[in-house]
Amino acid sequence: MEEKIAVHEARASLNYARISARKVKIVADLIRGKKVSEALSIVKFAPKASAEVIEKLLKSAIANAENNHFMKSEDLYVAEIYANQGPTLKRIRPAAKGSAVRIRKRTSHITIVLREAK
Repeated sequence: MEEKIAVHEARASLNYARISARKVKIVADLIRGKKVSEALSIVKFAPKASAEVIEKLLKSAIANAENNHFMKSEDLYVAEIYANQGPTLKRIRPAAKGSAVRIRKRTSHITIVLREAK
């Protein structure tokens, strides 16, 4: 019988973020697999709209790791980060000749998983 080793991980997620998942994935790809300190500095200076949202979420995941799972922030790295598409808010804008154009306000669900480097 195999023994299972408990892998400590801390996660933080943000649902219904008012930014499209496509825009979030650009910054998410930059920090995936990086140490937490390096990821924070990348996100802080990334000139993207989603960087601010991801920075807050990353800080939340670090706080979860320290307070709930008693992990050290120096040993943490971004094991997983993904953004899935959330529900789309549909709005209507008047257009020429009495017609209407649909505006899609996209949302996303963002999740960050941190693990300790061994």
